[in-house]
Amino acid sequence: MYAVIKSGGKQHKVSEGEEILLEKIPLNEGDPIEFPEVLAVIKDGNLNIGKPLLDGAVVKGKIINHLKTKKITIIKMKRRQDYRKKQGHRQNLTKVKIESISYGS
Repeated sequence: MYAVIKSGGKQHKVSEGEEILLEKIPLNEGDPIEFPEVLAVIKDGNLNIGKPLLDGAVVKGKIINHLKTKKITIIKMKRRQDYRKKQGHRQNLTKVKIESISYGS
């Protein structure tokens, strides 16, 4: 059984017991979390697709920890213009363990 959820403007395919990385969620470590925006659920070989969301479908999980990705470096340069710009970025992430997927149809 798996579901497709929407979080942080992105879609994620999740199954029970799986640990996923999402964009930072402003909750503490160990807190439970619910994802009510479920786009699709496959259960016992039956695919249920929402238009756009499934009514009554909920994915529940637990926040494990918060972390950051590796630093990426952005360099901009225009030749012969004496223009150089260097910038870095580290994305904040939240690791979530999916505990249950419920859909009552």
